[in-house]
Amino acid sequence: MSQALSSTSMLVPPHIGHLYTLILTDVLKRWQVLQGRKAILCTGTDEHGMKVRGTSRATREGRKGNTKNYKIERAASKAGQDVRAFCDQNYKSFEVLAQRANIDNDHFIRTSEPDHRFAVQHFWLMLKERGHLYASKHEGWYAVSDETFYPASAVQLTLDPSTGRKFMASTETGKEVEWTSENNYHFRLSAFKDQLLEYYESNPNFVVPTARMNDVVQAVTAGLEDLSVSRPVERLSWGVPVPDDETQTIYVWLDALINYLTKANYPFQIPGKEDAAGWPADCHVIGKDIVRFHCIYWPAFLMALDLPLPRQVLTHAHWTLGHQKMSKSTGNVVNPFFALDRFGVETMRYYLIHDGGIRNDSDYDNSYIIERYKKGLQGGLGNLASRIIRGKGWSIKKSVEEQAVSGKAPAEGSLAASHRILLMNLPEIVTAKFEALDSSAALKQIMNAVYATNRYMQHTQPWDLVGNPQESENLNSVIYLCAESLRICGILLQPYMPDTMRKLLDMLGVSPEARKYENTLLGSDFSYGKPQVEVGRGIQGVLFPPLRSNS
Repeated sequence: MSQALSSTSMLVPPHIGHLYTLILTDVLKRWQVLQGRKAILCTGTDEHGMKVRGTSRATREGRKGNTKNYKIERAASKAGQDVRAFCDQNYKSFEVLAQRANIDNDHFIRTSEPDHRFAVQHFWLMLKERGHLYASKHEGWYAVSDETFYPASAVQLTLDPSTGRKFMASTETGKEVEWTSENNYHFRLSAFKDQLLEYYESNPNFVVPTARMNDVVQAVTAGLEDLSVSRPVERLSWGVPVPDDETQTIYVWLDALINYLTKANYPFQIPGKEDAAGWPADCHVIGKDIVRFHCIYWPAFLMALDLPLPRQVLTHAHWTLGHQKMSKSTGNVVNPFFALDRFGVETMRYYLIHDGGIRNDSDYDNSYIIERYKKGLQGGLGNLASRIIRGKGWSIKKSVEEQAVSGKAPAEGSLAASHRILLMNLPEIVTAKFEALDSSAALKQIMNAVYATNRYMQHTQPWDLVGNPQESENLNSVIYLCAESLRICGILLQPYMPDTMRKLLDMLGVSPEARKYENTLLGSDFSYGKPQVEVGRGIQGVLFPPLRSNS
């Protein structure tokens, strides 16, 4: 089974939202791999747009419609660089971020690459051949920052409180718009209204969460206007040229969305094996600000060519800082590289998934990271690992072997029996959360099992049983159940913190071949217990040592 999980960043300085999207996508991919499935993760940079040509020092902030190319062209001009050189320099920060965050991506696509240009132009020609494109004059309110046209109903007169200047702005994003009139090509989007609505009705989980699925249905039900899909070359030169009209450049969102197909070998798929390279994608992972493009325009483009649609689109909410929208212009942003340097990769992976919002925005704060680290990682999982693995007076190996021989289950109604049931049900519960694309809820279920194991250990107090021959069987039973908790939780936590869980499972002596989802069944492994690495003493060997700073 091939799973394609896609996440495409825009060419702007990486911020914490980009890191969140990357990690969210990576966790979903690693979960599929844990279950023994083939999974493909594609990420990369959208490098076409007017702003690149014009502001080359600043990178693009908007993640919407038609002026991406203008923004990129502007950015390059401002930096005094050739557009190509500007893109070659700036994409690297995203590639490095993916590497630093331990993202297991199979592809890193740049939309300025030749194979992508070929795919886009082929897609365009197919649209034209089928009669979905036509030339016409287009007039409307255009937002450079959002890179899209807005209808009159979606703009309003706005006052800038800092300058007193009045301007027209998008009601959706607050970005300034300008009246634009030009000749270009249009896609017959309005013709796909009924087909889209039928698809949404047949696939109610196409957009996650449900609230955004409802928003999409409402938007399409209200009516669709035909979409401008090109711009005059004098306004937009940095992009993919319309293949049979040198006066026009292809609309940047049509260009950008096709990147998902490019890395699936479009248009060169083998007949009958079109899905071999990962299309259709099982899940796109995107921010909520680009829902319209991925959930209305993209499906319509694919329907026009009878191509399969992605099965689901996970749309996550944004991160705020001080409960205010992050903005580069106000300096209210979080540098993801600084966060990774300060707290470490695994801590940030844990925090962003644990606190990150799907439906509602989440507030970013260093104090929250420290709190999650101390409670969940250091005081929860790390404390449990140290107490069990480095405990004096017992042997995990012996406890596992004793259980393998006796096979004795705890008495019904006992605390041990309740904990056993918790561990037996945990994999299925976590699986259900992942099937709903809720990796945060899955993580919290696993951590609840960790906390429950610490409470179980505190209640049974195995250290008081050491040295008493009459309590030997009871001691081994307690240690076995706690060790099983660590083993099962360690396996399930691999998608979130792969390096730390590798260390934990090494410390438990779990064979590398016994770290798959199928091994999360309670009592499925009686071969572990002898550490494969030095467990250390004191601070050495601790999974989560004290933070260097508490502020």
